[in-house]
Amino acid sequence: MSKIGKRAILLLLALPIGFNVMAQETKKPTLEELIPGGESYRYAENLYGLQWWGDECIKPGVDTLYSIQPKTGKETMVITREQINKVLEENKAGKLSHLYSVRFPWTDKAQMLFTIAGKFIVYDFKNNQVISTFKPKDGANNEDYCAASGNVAYTIDNNLYVNEKAVTNEPEGIVCGQTVHRNEFGINKGTFWSPKGNLLAFYRMDESMVTQYPLVDITARVGEVNNVRYPMAGMTSHQVKVGIYNPATGKSIYLNAGDPTDRYFTNISWAPDEKSLYLIEVNRDQNHAKLCQYNAETGEPMGVLYEEMHPKYVEPQNPIVFLPWDPTKFIYQSQRDGYNHLYLFETNAANMKGETYNSANGGSYFQAGKVKQLTKGNWLVSEILGFNTKRKEVIFTAVEGLRSGHFAVNVSNGKISEPFENCKESEHSGTLSASGTYLIDRYSTKDQPRVINLVDTKNFKETANLLTAENPYDGYQMPSIETGTIKAADGTTDLHYRLMKPANFDPAKKYPVIVYVYGGPHAQCVTGGWQNGARGWDTYMASKGYIMFTIDNRGSSNRGLTFENATFRRLGIEEGKDQVKGVEFLKSLPYVDSERIGVHGWSFGGHMTTALMLRYPEIFKVGVAGGPVIDWGYYEVMYGERYMDTPESNPEGYKECNLKNLAGQLEGHLLIIHDDHDDTCVPQHTLSFMKACVDARTYPDLFIYPCHKHNVAGRDRVHLHEKITRYFEQNL
Repeated sequence: MSKIGKRAILLLLALPIGFNVMAQETKKPTLEELIPGGESYRYAENLYGLQWWGDECIKPGVDTLYSIQPKTGKETMVITREQINKVLEENKAGKLSHLYSVRFPWTDKAQMLFTIAGKFIVYDFKNNQVISTFKPKDGANNEDYCAASGNVAYTIDNNLYVNEKAVTNEPEGIVCGQTVHRNEFGINKGTFWSPKGNLLAFYRMDESMVTQYPLVDITARVGEVNNVRYPMAGMTSHQVKVGIYNPATGKSIYLNAGDPTDRYFTNISWAPDEKSLYLIEVNRDQNHAKLCQYNAETGEPMGVLYEEMHPKYVEPQNPIVFLPWDPTKFIYQSQRDGYNHLYLFETNAANMKGETYNSANGGSYFQAGKVKQLTKGNWLVSEILGFNTKRKEVIFTAVEGLRSGHFAVNVSNGKISEPFENCKESEHSGTLSASGTYLIDRYSTKDQPRVINLVDTKNFKETANLLTAENPYDGYQMPSIETGTIKAADGTTDLHYRLMKPANFDPAKKYPVIVYVYGGPHAQCVTGGWQNGARGWDTYMASKGYIMFTIDNRGSSNRGLTFENATFRRLGIEEGKDQVKGVEFLKSLPYVDSERIGVHGWSFGGHMTTALMLRYPEIFKVGVAGGPVIDWGYYEVMYGERYMDTPESNPEGYKECNLKNLAGQLEGHLLIIHDDHDDTCVPQHTLSFMKACVDARTYPDLFIYPCHKHNVAGRDRVHLHEKITRYFEQNL
């Protein structure tokens, strides 16, 4: 046989194998691989439990815990799970199944903290011995361990406990030690230990006067009513007080703030000497915030240090933070110049005569004493990470649009480590070491799912790479992603968009489009992070031949105050106009089938989806709205009234934004999905809309997910996205 013949046979033998490999390399991802809860869900590698012990980076694993020197990246084994479990077994304290949840709250002690079966255990990892154990009473929730004192605060049902002692004994309807004001204003907990752990501030919320909303538990033999306290816009809201408990005396006091009716007490923080407590009070109209100081021993008010007013709204979301090297100075975060920035205040301002000044976008503020603006620019401080005491610096993360990064600002001279404009498109978060010398920098970019570096905060240069995760969909047929900007409906504001095309995109073809929308406050859909923020379902639909499009309209986050509050008192109106501008852009693309445009969103995005289907039926042919707000009068007090005012003070806005009034304008195919235990956007929204459609003789579709709250989680999430997919495939 000739050499050519042999080569031909070898080539033929190789072809099936080669083709098979190619087919495997270009397979399309499935919902099970793309959606959290899927049996084969694929996600980027991560390092769980990464943290600091002083200035040493701790990297836990399942069986072994390592220490990393940030300057060199050198790893040293600290201890193994086997060693710990041997000691725990001797003390009859249970067993650890992994080391990811171990914490290192003491920078000056070789001790770690972890829980087993609800028991707090302090473990000396140098001498391999248990230092202490404490198990809260049965039924404990909201545990708050104080590393400074070893005290543990927790709740059982609606009451607060510290260690073995009940701090409160309130009846049903009064809740202590838990989050209040429906988690608005950055509130995510209800207990606050003082710096040395000698005192505990806590929330007491009387919601006995709040109307109860009935949710039905269908898992019982006969359906049972589960009532939740739900204050709707314009209705009676709960009343909150702030208490201070002293574990040494077993006594509590309450701040003498006066009648708590229609007042929000937010952003609690302690003075370093524990002698006073600070909070930011907001009125019910949410257009006036006051930074107040109270005596921690008597509960009496000591003064107001700062006030901020705005004709639309103010929304403090961060407690003040004291400088670790100067207990007379603290940092306050404010959007008063149009972007969230850092301001340096002095504690003696409460005793000084102040003045009122005008601020950005029609606002004003009252302040006394010397106030220094530490950061400035058309970008936002998203988080204070901590301090470098030696260099007198504040370390923080900043963001604007698709760009973000970490920075340091010197408190003394105001110098910032580098201009924000040097930031690249990315999404960063960080954890600072005890001294502020090093930072765990976690970030992603459009093409890089996750990078974790140790960084020197002197120049924010990498000292050690801990992880560069591989693309979890490497070898899959993935869509292409483009980003850009278009003008908003106001003709001047730039809006960021993301456009996904199928992997086998053919510019000569016409493709249907699905617009994924959220559009509301505190959310940004188009980011500089992994895949520009695209979700797994977006990828799935693009792989099935759809153009997937998302735009962050005015009203969404990380673009400044004017951008955010442009929607005030008319939620969904300006946002919808911006979404239509996005569609106009889509229609200018030769490969878009302008007769086949659909829209999908959840929560605020559910409101937007429904509104777009009703207000622009000539554009949107198919919509799937999840957990939608239909009538803002049915939504809760804090969020709803901030952006819409009350139904009494803004009747025109509530009428204009009530989608029941537009039910007769439905022309396309609209599926509404709601969870039967949704206590955020209660089912009354969807059911009342169905009634309005019946009355108007229009015909939406409805699907209910039993036993879920405001979204569908776990294994059922794959079912949800299959349901959504089928609806578009059948109708678009």
